[in-house]
Amino acid sequence: MPTIKRGAIVKGKVTGIQPYGAFVQLEGGMQGLIHISEISHRFVKDVRDYVNVGDDVTVKVLDVDWKMKRASLSLKALEPGAEKRQARIKMPLEPGFRPLKEKLREWIEQSKKEDLPKQ
Repeated sequence: MPTIKRGAIVKGKVTGIQPYGAFVQLEGGMQGLIHISEISHRFVKDVRDYVNVGDDVTVKVLDVDWKMKRASLSLKALEPGAEKRQARIKMPLEPGFRPLKEKLREWIEQSKKEDLPKQ
């Protein structure tokens, strides 16, 4: 019976590090990957700056593939203020940007006219 579900907060042990992320052993033989983009909200140059082999970690489960016994995991989803950051990202464009959007078409047309060869 599956015990790890999407959205769950689970503990595991880092078993491997690659340039693209960290592998984590979870309960029931499930292997997980914390992709480098899910390590931190900050720029991550080297995964080893955040986790090392043998570290115990607490992560959020983003997705589970039961056939392959693999899970996608996130450390950054548990960082303080993560909910606020996600809400801010999903916000629509503010009204102050509307004039730029309206002017874009005009600028493109103007650029095309300037690039035409003179006869």
